[in-house]
Amino acid sequence: MRILGIDPGTGILGFGVVDVEKSGKVKLVTAGVVKSPAHTPLDDRLLDIYDSLREVMEETKPDEVVIEKLFFAKNVTTAISVAHARGVAMLVAKQAGVKIAEYTPLQIKQTMTGYGRAEKKQVQEMVRVHLGLSEVPKPDDAADALAAAITHVMMGKLR
Repeated sequence: MRILGIDPGTGILGFGVVDVEKSGKVKLVTAGVVKSPAHTPLDDRLLDIYDSLREVMEETKPDEVVIEKLFFAKNVTTAISVAHARGVAMLVAKQAGVKIAEYTPLQIKQTMTGYGRAEKKQVQEMVRVHLGLSEVPKPDDAADALAAAITHVMMGKLR
């Protein structure tokens, strides 16, 4: 089973792909980010996210996609643009006929570390441990996307 995790954002969107072996072991396939330069119009950013995620989907052929749910941020404008990025990610997955799962940041932190208010660095360290890597995946957005994918595996929600 192959899982694509997505940490949505319009400036930087993280993605991470893992394979789940029959034993339950999780292995890294690839991870990275889609970056949009500052001051790029939102519609151009969304098109870039769409095109980039379609390419990732075509190259990696995931069985399921996991997208981090939006939590209400203090900056409403940022929250709205992140919601647009989530919508584009969902559209790409749906068009590819891939099942979608969603988890809140709290669920991801709780599952990865056992503590729902864990620091970002703690979650990223657990990503490193689960994947058997020598260092935490970079950039942070890619590690966060991998955390979403691993959470899906650990929650036992594979279809």
